[in-house]
Amino acid sequence: MIRILLADDEDLTRGALAALLGLEPDLTVTAQAQDGAAAVEAASRHPIDIALLDLEMPHLDGIAAARAIRRHRPVPTVLVTRHARPGVLRRALAAGVQGFVPKTTPATRLAAILREVHGGGRYIDHRLATHALTESPCPLTARELDVLRAVHQGLATGAFAEQHHLAPGTVRNYLSCAITKLGVRTRHEAARRAWEEGWI
Repeated sequence: MIRILLADDEDLTRGALAALLGLEPDLTVTAQAQDGAAAVEAASRHPIDIALLDLEMPHLDGIAAARAIRRHRPVPTVLVTRHARPGVLRRALAAGVQGFVPKTTPATRLAAILREVHGGGRYIDHRLATHALTESPCPLTARELDVLRAVHQGLATGAFAEQHHLAPGTVRNYLSCAITKLGVRTRHEAARRAWEEGWI
């Protein structure tokens, strides 16, 4: 049996998916989690062979959760998402994710993908792969992305500066550079553009 950790913040979606995967003779959902942080904890407490994570979850998104799970237990991970932005695919691959599928994938196909990834393969939805190969690279630095991620999450400049041991003026400089590079007017527009592109 392939033992699955399933994480999704939507109870109905998670329950339906667990039930559908449970119909497969060689798959079993041995742990469920309602957010990324709970998924990391569940991975450390339950015997699992693969993690199936929703991309957009509270506390930790699917990419951050996959990275944290791999630090404690080197199991393959598959991400599912409604908003399959190409930039997100690049971040997922950089985090070591082996599978990336849209939520429109039929359950029987998802089961086959889980088997493939568990067996050492990799699966990336072909439409996502095509978009990722043709999109322009991100013009922002890692620190500029960190700052925009904080803006997107509603964190104040001062709080971000304190968390990262930076002067508030330095954080404002990062924001200014990001705004200029993206050709927008405000930090919120910059954060929205970075999110839409899948960079954060």
